[in-house]
Amino acid sequence: MPEISIVIPCRNEAANLPLLLDEIGAAMAGRAFEVIVVDDGSTDGTTSVLAAQAVLRPFPLRHLRHEKSAGQSFSVRSGAWAARGDIVATIDGDSQNDPKYIPVLVDALRQAGPGFGVSQGQRLKRRDSKIKQLASRFANWLRKAVLHDETRDTGCGLKAIHTDILRKLPFFDGTHRFVPALVIQEGYRVVHCDVVD
Repeated sequence: MPEISIVIPCRNEAANLPLLLDEIGAAMAGRAFEVIVVDDGSTDGTTSVLAAQAVLRPFPLRHLRHEKSAGQSFSVRSGAWAARGDIVATIDGDSQNDPKYIPVLVDALRQAGPGFGVSQGQRLKRRDSKIKQLASRFANWLRKAVLHDETRDTGCGLKAIHTDILRKLPFFDGTHRFVPALVIQEGYRVVHCDVVD
């Protein structure tokens, strides 16, 4: 039984998935984990790429498919309900985030103790355009001012969260951007980990 379920929401990332899975395998060596790729209505051959990858991988690789795109939050939710591990780690399928931070986030959450519900990645050096970085910075500032969750970057797809807590969170479109605030609302605390894209 895997201890960690790595959920990858993706749409049209067939070209990125093989390398991402290589990097996840290397980062998670020696750990009991599974990977759940949630294909959010891809039209680029993601299904056939994942079928081929499932045969090649030494770790359990499962593929969930939404026939129509339902969005990132719904994809994360689908993966959470399929997860067999006690902890769900999330990473976007676009290969912007480095999977080497997945064990860092998982270990930080475990070491923080029972009062903590999520370990949230916070990007230091982003590869996005300056305009996207500024828009994100403003959105994060506004969200932080309203919610007081002390999270600098909720747009980062790298998170580790206890599966039972993730399944209890309220669901709405955009939930994935509010996980720290929702976890606090459930009575838990947040661990923040700096990551570099």
